[in-house]
Amino acid sequence: MTWNEGAARTTGERGEGPEVARAEEGRPPARVIVVDDQTVVREGIVMLLGLLPGIEVIGSAGDGEEAVRLVGELAPDVVLMDLRMPRCDGAEATRRIRARYPGTQVVVLTTYADDDSLFPALKAGARGYLTKDAGGEEIVRAVENVLSGDAGLSPRIQRRLLERLSEPEPVGAGEPPDGLTARETEVLVLIAEGMSNHEIARALHVSTATVKTHINNLFAKAGLKDRAQAVRYAYDHGLVTPPGRART
Repeated sequence: MTWNEGAARTTGERGEGPEVARAEEGRPPARVIVVDDQTVVREGIVMLLGLLPGIEVIGSAGDGEEAVRLVGELAPDVVLMDLRMPRCDGAEATRRIRARYPGTQVVVLTTYADDDSLFPALKAGARGYLTKDAGGEEIVRAVENVLSGDAGLSPRIQRRLLERLSEPEPVGAGEPPDGLTARETEVLVLIAEGMSNHEIARALHVSTATVKTHINNLFAKAGLKDRAQAVRYAYDHGLVTPPGRART
């Protein structure tokens, strides 16, 4: 669905919804900043939100640096934040905004729903997370939810969070050695279990390019040169148990 289609659909569905409730209750509109590095997308979101009662778009930005500056100047209620942008990405911009301006909430609005995008953004302080196939009413509902102190998550994102919470802890899930992140440790364990990069990508629901990045990072931190050394490293640090040996 294009943003123009979303705007058309939303204008035909104004009869009910949280945005109408805000207007009917006499509350001021939510003051929103839109952040996206793609001009056509950013302008489309601004146009879409401009058609909805209960929302006032007070500014827009093309990267995280500009977003942080605008929040300081305009004090919006909510920032709709893209993730992958130049200079300062959405997760880092979210962290800065939440640290400096705690009165402003952040709802991520991005193309990406993979774990490497979702969890850093939520950890940085985002209270909502939507993908760009969301309609206007869903966006407004997320804005209303975060202003009410609730989470503004799409059903798809809620399902992924529940799936992640229900997944078993990886072997050796204590404090990772050598400053490895939890995800780098997961990748290391899967390497030790004999998985290829493609198999690891499928298991973790990420791209093979992301897997390669994690491998490069963990090799650098642990001083490893190849996968054979990585397997030995995983065994030596108790992250996996060598075949035929019981874990103590």
